[in-house]
Order: sequence, then C-alpha cells, then structure tokens
Amino acid sequence: MDPVLFLVGLVKVVLGGLVAALGIWLALRGLSRILGSQPVEELKQGNVAAGIVHATSLVALGMLVQHAVLATSDAVDLTVRASSFQPMMVGRLLLVATLHVGLSLGVGVAVLGLGILLFDRMTPGIDELAEVRKGNVAAALILSAMLLVLALLTAPGLQSALDGLIPFPQLPEGTLRAPS
Repeated sequence: MDPVLFLVGLVKVVLGGLVAALGIWLALRGLSRILGSQPVEELKQGNVAAGIVHATSLVALGMLVQHAVLATSDAVDLTVRASSFQPMMVGRLLLVATLHVGLSLGVGVAVLGLGILLFDRMTPGIDELAEVRKGNVAAALILSAMLLVLALLTAPGLQSALDGLIPFPQLPEGTLRAPS
C-alpha cells in the first residue's frame, strides 16, 4: 500500500467534490440570474421542461470545467512526485488551482448564459425561455441540445486559454509536448 498515493487520491476526491458543489451553485444561481428564471420554484411546481434545461446546463458546465479539474489533479501529482518538494509549492499550487478552476467556472457560466441569450435572439419566432417556463418540453430539448453543443465546441478553446495561465515547466530542447 502507498499511503502518499492514497492521500493524494483523497485530496483529488475532495477537490472534485468542492468544484462540483461550487459549479452546481454557480450554474443554478448564475444562469438563473442571466435567464430570469427561478429553478427551485420551477422544480417544486414539477416543470419537467425547466428540469431538463437546468440538468443539461449542469452537464454542460461540467464539460467546460472538466479540464481545469484534470489539470489541477495533474499538478497535484507533479507536486507530490517532485524530487525537490517544498511546502511552499502547495500554497502556489492552491493559488493557481483556485484561479484556474474559478476562471473556468465563471467563463463556463458566462458562455452558457450568453449562448442561451444568443440562441433566443437567433430564433425570432419563438421565445424558448418563455416556452420552457410554461413547461414546453420540445423547447427544452432544443435548448438543452444547444447547451451541449456549445459546451462541446467551446471547451477546447477554454482549455487552451486557461492553459496559458498555468506556469508549466520549460521542457528541454527537442522534447515533444502533446498539444492541449
């Protein structure tokens, strides 16, 4: 048994859980403000359409933030395995991880919110948000599909942009590095 590896695994579980909880809170609060909806009230009323859209927004945000969690997890592995481990490295890692994950959550909520607003403007014959509030499941499915496609297509760009913030070590000349 490797107690260090076990401890690192537990730290990653806690980190993932904290990011998920923060992401859920941000997605529900942030998107509800942007969209002018009240997810808790809509769910209490049994609005299936609203439930579909809110559930999909959580999945889409998870897709956008997944890279930040993986990058932080990799940084934890590199820090623990570094031959020159120093306690100050942990503080710097926490700062970079907080910045990385926080930015990805904020940008993710903004991208999804703006995407919904733009999609609503691009379909002038129907107000998808109003239809979802009324319980229109068909409108919810289209809006949900748009959220997933938006997350799938913007996640690589978000990943590349945020990778520019991580202080990666300089690799020796001639070393190949896989693209993000």
